[in-house]
Amino acid sequence: MIMSQELSELFETGRMTKFSPGQYLFRAGDPVRSMYLVQEGHVDLVRFTKSGLQLTVNQATKEDVLAEASAYSACYHCDGIARQATTLQTIPVSHFLARLSHNPRLAHRWAGTLAKALHQTRTTAEIRALKTVAERLDAWLDEKGELPAVGQIQNLAFTLGVSREALYRELSKRRAKSTA
Repeated sequence: MIMSQELSELFETGRMTKFSPGQYLFRAGDPVRSMYLVQEGHVDLVRFTKSGLQLTVNQATKEDVLAEASAYSACYHCDGIARQATTLQTIPVSHFLARLSHNPRLAHRWAGTLAKALHQTRTTAEIRALKTVAERLDAWLDEKGELPAVGQIQNLAFTLGVSREALYRELSKRRAKSTA
């Protein structure tokens, strides 16, 4: 979820912590002790179904607050896994909440950040409910306007809830039509 520069002061006294690819930051059921701001890298929030299927429920990259809803929870509801070398700025959740309670301006901005995250989640759910890759891509483009940079296509596939290969096939079809 996107962290605005205006909210960076929430983390200004945070300590920098580095994680290696594949390293767990926390596991489902762990008590929430810290809030995290991604400075560099990529973290997946992952849940496992009873049958063992791994579901990536969110991806956090530079300037994202990781697991923002955990500020209001006693324990994590998913695993946080670094997918590449990652640097996080961390502060105790108690400090994070205290800053919000003592600064109405920051609390208002934080509420806006949470509202934006909720909107993005609902939009993603609506898009993923569509049946075909073409329909999902069209809906995403209606919302965003243009495709992301080439290096971000796999993140778009995640957002759409399709495989990279299926998305690449759809993009290839569209390129072929546009050049015909």
